[in-house]
Amino acid sequence: MLEHCTLCPRRCGVNRTQGERGYCGADDKIRIGLASLHRWEEPCLSGTRGAGTVFFCHCPLGCVFCQNHAISGHDAATTGKVTDIGGLADTFLSLQEQGAHNIDLVTPTHYAAHIAQAIPLARAHGLTIPIVYNCGGYESVETLRMLDGMIDIYLPDLKYFSPYYAERYSVAPDYFDVAVDAITEMVRQTDIPVMDADGILQSGTIIRHLMLPGLTGDTAQILRAIATHWGDSVLVSLMRQFTPCTDLSSYPELTRRLTDDEYDNACFLMEALGLEGWTQDAASISESFIPHFDGYGVASV
Repeated sequence: MLEHCTLCPRRCGVNRTQGERGYCGADDKIRIGLASLHRWEEPCLSGTRGAGTVFFCHCPLGCVFCQNHAISGHDAATTGKVTDIGGLADTFLSLQEQGAHNIDLVTPTHYAAHIAQAIPLARAHGLTIPIVYNCGGYESVETLRMLDGMIDIYLPDLKYFSPYYAERYSVAPDYFDVAVDAITEMVRQTDIPVMDADGILQSGTIIRHLMLPGLTGDTAQILRAIATHWGDSVLVSLMRQFTPCTDLSSYPELTRRLTDDEYDNACFLMEALGLEGWTQDAASISESFIPHFDGYGVASV
C-alpha cells in the first residue's frame, strides 16, 4: 500500500517506501509525537483513568487552525519519535498497563496500513481494551473497510458543510461529501453506541464538530446533516475549544474565539434536533489542552 499510497482521499500515489512524501508529509516510518494517558477527551472515553492517546505525526488534512500544528505541519518530520509495527503494538500494551480505558489513535489515517498490522499483534499479546480511531473525517471508505473488525470506536470530525470553507481552511472542497460517506461506513461497522456499567464507551461512533468563529450557519447545517443521516445511531460532541494558536494573519476571521451566543445557539439547535452527546463549558477554551509532543511513551524500535 505504501508503494502507491492511496490511504486517504487525496490519493497522492507516492512511493513512501522510497522516501517520497505526499500531501500528509509522511514516509513509510511511523512517527509519533506522544503516547500518554489523556484526560481531556469526551467523558465516556477519558473516564477516571484517561484515554491511551497515541498522537501520530503528519496529517492528510492540514487545517490552517490546527491546535496540534507542531506535529501535523511542515516540522512534523523532525518531531516526536520513530518506531515500527512491533514498537507500535508495544506502545498500545504499555498504555493498557498504565490503566488506559482505550487506545486512542489520533490522526491515524496515513498510518492505517501499519495500524492494521499492529492491532492484531497487540491483541495476540494481551491487548483487550477498545481501539478508538480519532480522525479528521476526511477518510477513504476503502481504507476504513480494511480496518473493519479492528476498530471498536470511531471518533471522526465533521468539520465543514460548505465547500468554500473546506477549501479555504483545509484545501479539501469535497470534504463534506467524503466525510458523509466515511462516517456512514463507520456507523455500519460499529452500530449503535454501547457503554459499560461505568459509562465507558465500548463501541460506537462519536461525531465531533469544532465550531469556528463566524461559521454558525455552517454549524447549523452540520447538525441538521447529522440528524438526517445518522440520528440516534451516533453521539455528538459539540466543541467550543477553538483557540487561535497558529499564524492566522491570512485568515483574519479566525483570529478570535467563539462568543457565548454563537455556542449557546448551536447547543439549542442540537437539543432541538434530538442529538445526544456532549457540549463544553467556557473552561475548555485554553491552550492548556495542547500537550507537549516530545515522543514520550513511544516504545523504541
